[in-house]
Amino acid sequence: MKIAVIGLGYVGLPLARLFATKYPVVGFDINKKRIDELMQGHDHTLEVSDENLQSVLNPCLLKSRVGLGGLYCTDTIEDLKDCHFYIVTVPTPADKNNHPDLTPLKKASETVGKVISKGDIVVYESTVYPGATEEDCIPVVEAVSGLKFNRDFFAGYSPERINPGDKEHTIEKIKKVTSGSTPEIGKKIDELYRSVISAGTHLAPTIKVAEAAKIIENCQRDINIAFVNELKKMFDRMAIDTQAVLEAAGTKWNFLKFRPGLVGGHCIGVDPYYLAQKAQEYGYHPEIILAGRRLNDSMGEYVGAQVIKKMILKGIPVKDSHILVMGITFKENCPDVRNTKVVEVIRSLKEYDTNILIYDPWANPEEVKQEYGLDIVTRLPEEKFDAVVVAVLHQEFEKIDYSSLLKENSVLYNLKS
Repeated sequence: MKIAVIGLGYVGLPLARLFATKYPVVGFDINKKRIDELMQGHDHTLEVSDENLQSVLNPCLLKSRVGLGGLYCTDTIEDLKDCHFYIVTVPTPADKNNHPDLTPLKKASETVGKVISKGDIVVYESTVYPGATEEDCIPVVEAVSGLKFNRDFFAGYSPERINPGDKEHTIEKIKKVTSGSTPEIGKKIDELYRSVISAGTHLAPTIKVAEAAKIIENCQRDINIAFVNELKKMFDRMAIDTQAVLEAAGTKWNFLKFRPGLVGGHCIGVDPYYLAQKAQEYGYHPEIILAGRRLNDSMGEYVGAQVIKKMILKGIPVKDSHILVMGITFKENCPDVRNTKVVEVIRSLKEYDTNILIYDPWANPEEVKQEYGLDIVTRLPEEKFDAVVVAVLHQEFEKIDYSSLLKENSVLYNLKS
């Protein structure tokens, strides 16, 4: 059995590495620079350590005629032709109007259609609305390959549960939901994942059930964070310490311990829009899901306004002031800057003609510049600032003496506290 993993980002690479400990795996990505980096044994996303990656790399995999395992990464479609399982792990973003963008998924389906053979199985892991696999992706595979679904080839859905930057809950330690286009294929897919996932698997009855289960996981978290963000806004007006309130309430065994903050990233800040659009196609207009999204999307502007308000109350001239924003990734201890809402805080602060310096030792300056047109520094500055905004609580930030960064009359705003 040879497995192809299409898309070698935060989700695909850890999965490919894990499968490569037992099976021959061909990892495919359209980014040649990414392929070259991986074949040299380094992952800039830091999801897979150099040691673990190098332990499975097999540059001779395609030439081997014996059943040796290992990972070979490529940007050449022809290298995928001898595979039997095709696993798609590409992003599912939203456009500027918050409409689902299935372009990467459909392009990946075209790639599969060019190489898939009779009897093969394609499994999707990308987060989508219920029905996307069978209604949007499979028809593309059929059209390109000329094969008939559930007769010549089969499909499944096993949603990714990667938590970027989390070194405790790694891929093999998180229970995996699986599903197949027929009961027999479902069992086959489940067995494949169960062979490498030590936490076990859960075989869902249908692909749509598995798709729906994944997307409501993220919607639920988004709504819970929106709730504590709303509490934050209310308690700020009442001059009550929100963190102290949450700590007190958290002493009850069934209180859900969420904290206020920015909600970005490639999943939680995007996926609710996928479910909402699909629901609207069926004539139902979600209220709670979209209300939670609106509230969370407003937090960047709210934080910026709060910082400015506190500066004014302390008599600090706002115009031409110098503000240090610490952290631009979408979460702590992770280099991922996709859909980060820290840029909303920065945009809000810049509206007051302030001078912003962004410091983040985890983020890639080139990526930030390309994605958002912003310059960042990766070393702690030595100057003093009128305000310091701790937007992302990287582990390095917990050890800093903030008095060295602040002027005598200044504001320190910790977004996570």
